[in-house]
Amino acid sequence: MKKKTLFSLSFIGLLVLLLVGCGKSSDNLTKQKDTLTIGLEGTYAPYSYREGDKLTGFEVEYGKAIAKKLGLKAKFVPTKWDSLIAGLNSKTFDVVINNVSTNKERKSHYLFSEPYIYSKSVIITKKDSPIKTVDDLKGVKVAEGTGTDNYQKAEKFQADIISSPDFQSTMSMIENDRIKATINSKEAFLTWQKSTKNTDLKYITIPDSKLKASEIAPIYNKKSTELSKKISKATKELRDDGTLKKLSIKYFGEDITKK
Repeated sequence: MKKKTLFSLSFIGLLVLLLVGCGKSSDNLTKQKDTLTIGLEGTYAPYSYREGDKLTGFEVEYGKAIAKKLGLKAKFVPTKWDSLIAGLNSKTFDVVINNVSTNKERKSHYLFSEPYIYSKSVIITKKDSPIKTVDDLKGVKVAEGTGTDNYQKAEKFQADIISSPDFQSTMSMIENDRIKATINSKEAFLTWQKSTKNTDLKYITIPDSKLKASEIAPIYNKKSTELSKKISKATKELRDDGTLKKLSIKYFGEDITKK
């Protein structure tokens, strides 16, 4: 009888430990209980930007959708680009959703989830510019965000690069003849063009043979294995149920959620 009692107590104790362990695992999924803290710039339409005091854009709605899939509330923390990735290491954010493309170097230091869009970069320059192709960028002064994928693309074509804090500043630099061009998002340019009257800027398509579309995905620190897997699953579900396509057409005017 004593043996049965001891066995029962041991079994109950084991169950308690397992339940407590499961609870801890759930609580440790994000830095703040019941909340997914998302880092983004909030200055890069149509990805994330402000309409008055309201933060909106494709990545804002996508962030809310994946948080909902995980049973969490989305909390957005607008941050300048050069501090976003560092915020992952300092655990300021659970994830960064900010038009970050996957590449070999980043994958060696960070985790990525399933890509949510495939973004095509273009050359943005003045309408009367002599620049016709990416090969014409060699030695030409361009502006890019330091540490961005577009900066690396401009380096590839041997452009003379100066740093720019954000997209609006880059457009102003071209209009004021401080630079000749930039490699940047086609979607960002088209959105900016709609809201800007009498602009004399244009975009030039870069063929896939020169520059392939970038895989844009959520990025995490190396310890966020469980969270990255859960968000990958949520992203696949949002693609399968048509949510990603719907948001893409709403903000980009076309479906750029598939290769």
